[in-house]
Amino acid sequence: MRARLVFVLAALAGGALAPAAHGQGSGNQPPTLLSDLVDVSRDFRDYTTAYYLADALTKFDPATATGAVTWKRHQLVPGLAFDNMKPTLRPFPGAVFPSGEYPADPELPFSLQFVSPRTVRLRLRTSASARERADSESLMLAAPPGHDGSWRYETIAGGHRYTSAYGSVTITEKPFHVELRDARGRLLTHTQHLSDYASTLVPSLPLSFIRRSGDFSRSVAAVFALSPGEKLFGTGESFTRLDKRGQRVVLWANDANGVEGERMYKPIPFLLSSRGYGLFVHTSAPATFDMGVTYQGSNALLLGDDELDVFLFLGTPAEVLGEYTTLTGKPPMPPLWSFGLWMSRISYFSEDETRAVAARLRKERIPSDVIHLDTGWFETDWRSDYEFSRTRFRDPGKMIADLKRDGFHISLWQLPYFVPNNRLFPEILSKGLAVRDAAGESPYDDAVLDFSNPDTIAWYREKIQGLLRLGVGAIKVDFGEAAPLTCLYASGRTGFYEHNLYPLRYNRVVAEATREISGESIIWARSAWAGSQRYPVHWGGDAGKSDIGMAATLRGGLSLGLSGFTFWSHDIGGFFGGKAEEVYRRWVPFGMLTSHSRSHGQPPKEPWELSPAFLDLYRRAAEMKYRLMPYVYAQAKDASTRGLPMLRALFVEFPEDPGSWLVEDEYLFGSDLLVAPLLEEGATERDVYLPPGRWIDYQTGRSHGPGWQRIAAGALPVVVLVRAGAAIPQAGLAQSTAQIDWSKLELAVFGEEGTARGLVCLPSDNVLHEVRVIGRGGRLSVASDPFGGRVTWTVRKAASAP
Repeated sequence: MRARLVFVLAALAGGALAPAAHGQGSGNQPPTLLSDLVDVSRDFRDYTTAYYLADALTKFDPATATGAVTWKRHQLVPGLAFDNMKPTLRPFPGAVFPSGEYPADPELPFSLQFVSPRTVRLRLRTSASARERADSESLMLAAPPGHDGSWRYETIAGGHRYTSAYGSVTITEKPFHVELRDARGRLLTHTQHLSDYASTLVPSLPLSFIRRSGDFSRSVAAVFALSPGEKLFGTGESFTRLDKRGQRVVLWANDANGVEGERMYKPIPFLLSSRGYGLFVHTSAPATFDMGVTYQGSNALLLGDDELDVFLFLGTPAEVLGEYTTLTGKPPMPPLWSFGLWMSRISYFSEDETRAVAARLRKERIPSDVIHLDTGWFETDWRSDYEFSRTRFRDPGKMIADLKRDGFHISLWQLPYFVPNNRLFPEILSKGLAVRDAAGESPYDDAVLDFSNPDTIAWYREKIQGLLRLGVGAIKVDFGEAAPLTCLYASGRTGFYEHNLYPLRYNRVVAEATREISGESIIWARSAWAGSQRYPVHWGGDAGKSDIGMAATLRGGLSLGLSGFTFWSHDIGGFFGGKAEEVYRRWVPFGMLTSHSRSHGQPPKEPWELSPAFLDLYRRAAEMKYRLMPYVYAQAKDASTRGLPMLRALFVEFPEDPGSWLVEDEYLFGSDLLVAPLLEEGATERDVYLPPGRWIDYQTGRSHGPGWQRIAAGALPVVVLVRAGAAIPQAGLAQSTAQIDWSKLELAVFGEEGTARGLVCLPSDNVLHEVRVIGRGGRLSVASDPFGGRVTWTVRKAASAP
């Protein structure tokens, strides 16, 4: 792979390139505005580009699963019929000199790697001279992928097949295909060859790569077949419809400035299919996933990268997520206090204000654990210099210590961009810590830290750790989506490959600095890329205070969970806008029934700043979460171990239920609680889809069967149901997680008399146990105590209603 500088090209020799669509740039043409997306799909519709189509497997060694593929060169030509024109791929007639030196139809390396019984890696290179990237260099992978020996090889007519206990991979020689099947032999998907489009007048690109005429850079189109009715999920924290089939998604980290559009703070090149497979494209280059838009039968993964490195996974959604997070990393458990309530606004500006908010939370009996100081704790608002204002914070260390004694941790905002008036700006430039352009200068007015530079990391860690040594509990890892595209980084690569990696580097340095000082795994990050789930927690960005903002936030959280992230949060009540009490009151229980709960945004955010009725509702919602903390903590442990999201799409638990694949406005919180927020103004009830089984209303005790049900909310404006047969562990009410008495827990049993099960994990040892409750003669008791008497159990049947 060669690093490449990307410059503005006014035109390409031999033909004009149409201007980029508004808000987007092509792969070798930077966007019009710094904040615009880089959409490489335009490069795959360029008449000056050379197209190389995967045609035939010409060499293959079954023992190593390596060989070579011949790529047939084509050109894109316009076809005319009456008053209609369409692009058509035609074989390249040849215009190369010397012809013997530059093959028109190159033969290039191909390989399979069997990572586990469920995971296969497919690699295709577009240049015989390019060095294959070493896995040890990848930031996205938790460790170099293993080699599984359980796959059995057999020769078949016209190809080769490898089979494991969970499925098979078939390679056909001509036309070249890679086919993925499940254990029953059902074809799940396959790469597409030009001949696959013989029955259509408007074909998609097949598996291919392009070579641009302007700089001879290459990019790959990894094209897989889609089946009728197939659904696709993932791509990161996408706020559009949950099922991505029929969407074109640009994977380019972006300050989305909200959640109501197509842009993403956290793009992830991962997809999960309803047909029992998933895929991860191991790249940091910009990518555009055309999922049945150009051609309904094609999932065209248009990659800026000059090689294809894709992992294919077999299994149910939970199994695929487990495989993917084994590959890219599962998150460690965040500290217990982080699961409590975070109170914030933009911003608290002084020690007096910070102490007053903490005191008021305790006075109003609102359980809480964190006070977050946003942009205003510096001497100048937004000017991040890692020092508390000396005029407004008398003694930050004492303030932090005093609040910690009262059960509060302090979280601090910062960002990796430095304005010219920042006192650190000259030092950053003089020491070469910032990203540089081709002239060796800062490309922006701001200095942007280069986290691929070890000297930058050392300098930045010291700043962050100085705050952590002061007693700060968490660092807010804000922004990170604006790494310059056209610059050269200390890694030796340009922003074409470093831009999307920037959030991952940024997340990692803060997480590692925190763990080194406090021993805890906690950050509060907005941007992410594949692998960032190893550094929890991430939150959903700047939603509007509206029903649209709330619904989009929920879709984003579900989508991120279906992209390998266990922990997630959002700004309860929305970020942008003024007083919006009505939507805030419906958002509060949704926020409390999320792994991490933070009220943040433009004021008012503190519940006492709104009506007395709202204050009471907010208190009761917070109390619900703190009573449920044993359930939350155990589910967090289970989910992080298995690579599952805490905020879970229904089909993760019910993959055999067709209806569960259609729902995007409700979720499972862990394995046993189903949550359906009220998403319309004035709503007191809503239609709720219930998967198979009986479900008991957590608030009212009413029992419901499966299917669509019209259900009224309880005392809190939300519908919460419990899976029948669940034993939900709960604790006595406490004002902070530090005050929870884990030696006395209650098991609330939902459903008819019989056996119930629940998960419990004590923070003292972080070992997950299943607790079983049996009912005999109208009495409930713990069947066997896995904690050996360390916990006194109270077992009760949850209140029921007709």
